[in-house]
Amino acid sequence: MTSETVIAPSLSTAQDDGTFTYDKVKSTAKERKHLNLKNPSDANEIKSKIWNYYSLSELIQYLGQKENDEFKYKRITLQFPDNLICDSATIVHELQRELNIVPQANQDTGESNTAQRVWILADTSYSACCVDEVAAEHVRSDLVVHFGDACLNEIDKLQAVFVLGKPTLDIDAIVKQIRSAYSTEQKVVLMSDAPHTYLLPEIAKQLPDYEIIVADLPKTSRAKIIGYTPPPTGHKKFNRVFNTDTVEFGEYELFHITSPESPRLLQLTTNFASVTTYDPISGTVSTGPFPNLMRRYKYVHQARMAGTVGILVNTLSLANTKVLLNTIKEKIKEAGKKHYIFVVGKPNVAKLANFESVDIWCILGCDHQGIIIDQINEYYKPIVTPYELLLGLSDELSWTGKWVVDYKSVLEEYGNEVIQQNEDPDTDEDLPPVFDPVTGRYVSTSKPLRQINHLMVTSSEQGGVDDHDNQLVKRFSNAVAIKGTVSTSAIHLQNRHWTGLGSDYTEDENAAGALVEDGRKGIARGYDI
Repeated sequence: MTSETVIAPSLSTAQDDGTFTYDKVKSTAKERKHLNLKNPSDANEIKSKIWNYYSLSELIQYLGQKENDEFKYKRITLQFPDNLICDSATIVHELQRELNIVPQANQDTGESNTAQRVWILADTSYSACCVDEVAAEHVRSDLVVHFGDACLNEIDKLQAVFVLGKPTLDIDAIVKQIRSAYSTEQKVVLMSDAPHTYLLPEIAKQLPDYEIIVADLPKTSRAKIIGYTPPPTGHKKFNRVFNTDTVEFGEYELFHITSPESPRLLQLTTNFASVTTYDPISGTVSTGPFPNLMRRYKYVHQARMAGTVGILVNTLSLANTKVLLNTIKEKIKEAGKKHYIFVVGKPNVAKLANFESVDIWCILGCDHQGIIIDQINEYYKPIVTPYELLLGLSDELSWTGKWVVDYKSVLEEYGNEVIQQNEDPDTDEDLPPVFDPVTGRYVSTSKPLRQINHLMVTSSEQGGVDDHDNQLVKRFSNAVAIKGTVSTSAIHLQNRHWTGLGSDYTEDENAAGALVEDGRKGIARGYDI
């Protein structure tokens, strides 16, 4: 042993901060265009703008209500759309500070039944404009505070509060656009999304020489609008209240601030003489192109020939949803068609493509954003509304061009419609032929619930098959008849080129199979043949 110091060998090369360059997360400032911030990095300015924009003083006063010395609302959920979620943390902090809410872990400890708690809801189950009762029920919420634009449709169960916000507008620029678009002889209706509605009376005051009707917000029975007082009376239409008794909307031009979603836009274009939309951000106007109504007429004819209807439930919070759902089911059965009910959350092309046996979809959703308007043929099967399905199920198709989407009006249409159906169709002449409106081919499966009697086919489950029956009829009965009705899914499966493993096996093939032989062995770098 020597007295020299033993130095351990280096196991790796020397490394310092200059050896590698690490990717660091860059902090990005959140865009809050709705607040019109002068200095986006000033926290005090952001807080002040949020207080004014969302009317937090009135909201805090409403949430602080008490009954019998206890808070009226103890489990509060705050629902934000994607464009306002950036303000959620600040709003929750201010509510906790003003209402003396102690932050807790996201679990029920059962320690306090009198304290208030707040949850943030994002990524809504269905349309962002609707109250998300599904997510609120997960925490047994007493009250849902809905922030941002809202459809203001009547909700089913929960108590709700709408905080629309107070965005700003360049009123002089809007007045200039209206004067350049319309003459003083034309009748104009002013409408906007819910947040900008409070500015419409001010715009109308600056146009005294025009005949203008303002579309105001309706008063809802189970919800309060913070920072806004709806008019007590008026003519209600399109989920708006007009300051007149009756309005012939076909005589009016519509000037809409902000561009509505496709379902709402199609509804408006079918009722007004013309529609002009104004973009508050760019300051430009648009007169089209808008969703085409003629394509909806084509879908009505396709609903007429469909044998299987998929009822797509795209909302669970709107009032009369269950009533309309049960009514649609009864009408489909009366028409001799089959139906399936689907709840898939937010529908998309991939989800609906999994159900190939469905011939057409009937969607139950909000008339603002919850109805799918497929303008580019993105979906594999047509998607219709309950009103369009009613037209397709009617014996005589008569459409005036109106597009009805609100539940109450649709239920009235269903109540007035009487579907004539034959009791016992015995021959081919009892049922009128149905043809594909696109290809012109005869469709034999448009009424599968009646088809088994119509074809005089008896399934193997029912027994009583005559030995002298045609073998093709027997095979048809055994393959597609289930409990006395034609199975549209079985027919669809038979028409496929590939129906599963073993489906291509025939009796002529060798039942013994092939001989087992040695295959390749080794590793991927090199196999031994």
